[in-house]
Amino acid sequence: MAVVLDASALLAYLREEPGAGVVDGLLADAHMASVNWAEVVQKSLSAGVDVDGMQEDLQALGMRVEPFLPVDGEWAGRLWPLTRQQGLSLADRACLSLALRLGLTVVTCDRAWAQLPLDLEVQLLR
Repeated sequence: MAVVLDASALLAYLREEPGAGVVDGLLADAHMASVNWAEVVQKSLSAGVDVDGMQEDLQALGMRVEPFLPVDGEWAGRLWPLTRQQGLSLADRACLSLALRLGLTVVTCDRAWAQLPLDLEVQLLR
């Protein structure tokens, strides 16, 4: 099943946190917005993780990092009024915009996403 991974989902996998096994089963057909990939790299570096080759390793497992297109920027901006009460960041909205563009389920650890008034399936890891 193809999905869009939020940074929180991939970080749970990389850190072997609860939900890591679920993400492991999804990597073969997973997509991630380049904005969310930047967040994963930043948080990994801040934790002292060597990120050299990390993207290639994940791509070898099937995960694809998708470019942030102008249409994604439009969606991310338009999602702000619908998501501001839940405190979603620009990166969160970038993830949602990719899921909307591709018509895929989005996988996250962020429980607030399940309450969003969007025509989008949200799978919570925990």
